[in-house]
Amino acid sequence: MVVSACPNQPWNSTLPTLHVLQHCKTFNDVKQIHARLITTGLIENISLTTKIVLRFCSSHHTPLVQFARFLFLSKHVVNTQEPHLGDDPFVWNAVAKSFSHGHDDPKQAVLIFSAMLRHGVSVDKYSFSLVLKACSRIGLLKEGMQIHGLLKKLELESELYLENCLICLYLRCGCVASARLLFDRMCRKDSVSYNLMIDGYTKCGMVGLARLVFDSMPEEQKNLISWNSMINGYVGTEDGLNAAWKLFEKMPERDLVSWNRMIDGLVKCGRMEIACELFNQMPERDVIGWATMIDGYAKLGKVGVARNLFDQVVEKDIVLCNAMMAGYVQNQHCTEALELFHNMIEVDKLLPDKVTLSIVLSAIAQLGRIDEGMSVHHFIEEYGLAVEGKLGVALIDMYSKCGSIDNAVKVFENLEEKNVDHWNAMIGGLAIHGLGEVAFELFMEMERLLLQPDDITFIGVLNACGHAGLVKEGQICFELMRRVHEVEPKLQHYGCMVDILGRAGYIEEARNFILEMPIEPNDVVWRTLLSHCRNYENFYVGQPVAEHLISLDNSHSGSYVLLSNICAGFGMWNDVNRIRTMMRRNDMRKIPGCSSVELEGVVHEFFVRDISHPQVGEIYFTLDSSDESELTCIKH
Repeated sequence: MVVSACPNQPWNSTLPTLHVLQHCKTFNDVKQIHARLITTGLIENISLTTKIVLRFCSSHHTPLVQFARFLFLSKHVVNTQEPHLGDDPFVWNAVAKSFSHGHDDPKQAVLIFSAMLRHGVSVDKYSFSLVLKACSRIGLLKEGMQIHGLLKKLELESELYLENCLICLYLRCGCVASARLLFDRMCRKDSVSYNLMIDGYTKCGMVGLARLVFDSMPEEQKNLISWNSMINGYVGTEDGLNAAWKLFEKMPERDLVSWNRMIDGLVKCGRMEIACELFNQMPERDVIGWATMIDGYAKLGKVGVARNLFDQVVEKDIVLCNAMMAGYVQNQHCTEALELFHNMIEVDKLLPDKVTLSIVLSAIAQLGRIDEGMSVHHFIEEYGLAVEGKLGVALIDMYSKCGSIDNAVKVFENLEEKNVDHWNAMIGGLAIHGLGEVAFELFMEMERLLLQPDDITFIGVLNACGHAGLVKEGQICFELMRRVHEVEPKLQHYGCMVDILGRAGYIEEARNFILEMPIEPNDVVWRTLLSHCRNYENFYVGQPVAEHLISLDNSHSGSYVLLSNICAGFGMWNDVNRIRTMMRRNDMRKIPGCSSVELEGVVHEFFVRDISHPQVGEIYFTLDSSDESELTCIKH
C-alpha cells in the first residue's frame, strides 16, 4: 500500500490519516503511517492519537492493534499529568480490553490497571471487570484477590456485575469453596450468578452440588445455559445419563447445544440406536452433530454406516473430514483415510489443519509409506505450521514406524518445546528400531531434566530394554516407576518385565514374577512367557503354561501352536499329533504372518506361501535362482 493524502485535504490534516489507516492490514502499511505522523508532527497531536487508539485497539488486524497500543503507551501513559488525560479512564479501558479479551498476553491488562492506579487515573467499574477478566483467563489468583481487597476498600464489592466477575475468577482458579462463599453472601443474584456456580461445580465433577444450585434457581431465571450446563454435567458421569435424559425432556426449549450434548452422551455410552433416533428428530443439524454420530459409529467398527452419514452432508468442513478420517484410521482402513485426505484437498478445496495432518500421519505410519509422509512434512513446512503438540508426536511416530529413525530424531531435536508425549514417541521409536541403549539414555536424560514421566514412558523404556536385552536397566526402570515416580504399574508394565526376563533366558524368574503379580495376569502375559519357553526349549515351564492358556481360551490358535512347537523341539511327536488333532477338531487355523514392501510408492503385501501376487512367477524364480548366501543376507 502506498500512503497518499486526499487532494482536498492538506498533508498535515488528521482526516486522511484516519481514512488511510483503517485500510492498513500489514506491519509495512502501519510503518508508513507511523513515518507520516512523525514527519508531519501529527504524532504530538493528542486528539488524533486518542482517536487512533480508540478506533483501532479493537481491530481484527494485529498490526493496527499493536500500533494503537504503541501510541497509547508512548504518548498517553507518559502524559498523564495533563488534566484531560489523567482523569478519564475511557482510553485506558479500551487498551486494557484489547489485552483482557484479545489473543495476546492478558497479564498486560493487569499491568495497565496497575499503571492507572500508579498514575492517579480514575478507575471505574468497567476497569475492575476488565482486570478480573484477565486474571480469570490465566489464573492469576493472587492478583485477583488483591483486586477483591481493593473493591472492598472502595465499597464496590456489592456491585452485582463485579461479584459475578469475582465468582468467575475463583472458579477458574479452582477455589470452588471461595466462590460458593461469595455466592451465598450476595444480596442479589441474577441468572449469570447461578449459571457460573452450576458450570463451576459440573466442571469440577460436583454434579450433586450443581443440581442443588440449579433447583434453588428461580424458574424465571433459568435459561438455556442453565439447562445445558446441568445436562453437560450429568452426561460426563458414568451413571448420570438417565438424569440428563429427564432434564432434556423437561426443557422448555432446546438449542443445538442441548441436542448435541445429549447425543454425545448417548454415543459415549454406546447407545447408538437411541442417539440415532434423537439425531433424526433434530429440527436442525450442525457439523458437531454429524461429527459426533460419525465418530460413534466408527468406534463401534461400523465404518460403512459412518461413511453413509458423511456422504449425506452436502457442505463438508474440516471438522467433519477429520472425524471420518479418524474413524478410518481407528478401524485400520488407512488407505481410505488417505484417499479422503487427497479428495478433501483436491475436490473440496479444504485446507487441512493440525488435527487433519496428525490423523493422516498416523495412517501413513500404519501403512509404512514414508514418501507420502515426507510429502506431508514438506506441506507442514511450506505452510509454516508450528511442529508442536500432537503434530510433533505424529511426525516422530510416522518416521519411526516407516523406518527412518534419523528423521524422527531430527524432528525431536528441532522441537522448541518438548512435553512428555514427544519424549514417549521418541523412546518408543528407538525401541522399535532395537536401540535400547539409546532409549534408556534418553529416559535418563528425562530424569536429569526433572521431567515427570508417565505410564506410557515406562512402557516404551521397558520395551526398549527387552528388545536390547538390558535386564538390569529394565529392572531399574521398573523400580524407579514404582518407588520414585509412584506410578502404579499396569498389566502392560508387568508384561514388559516378563518379556525382558524371558528374552534373556530367565524363564523360571519370569514365571515367578507372574505368580507374584498383585493383579491377575491375562492371556497376553502368559503367552509372552510361553513364547520364550519355546525359544529356550523349556518344556518344564512351557507345558503347564500352555495348558493353562488353553483352559483360559481354547479358541486361540497361538497357544496350541506354541505348545506344539515346544513338543516338536523335544521330539515328542505323539504330543504334537495330539495337539494338532485338537486344533482340527476345534476348527482352528494359525493366522499367517504378513510382510509388506514399498516399491516406487506402491505397498506390496505377502503371506506365507502366498501365490496371489500378480508377479508371483518372477518372485519365486528370483528366489529359486538365488544362492544360499544371498537368501541369508535377505533374511537378516
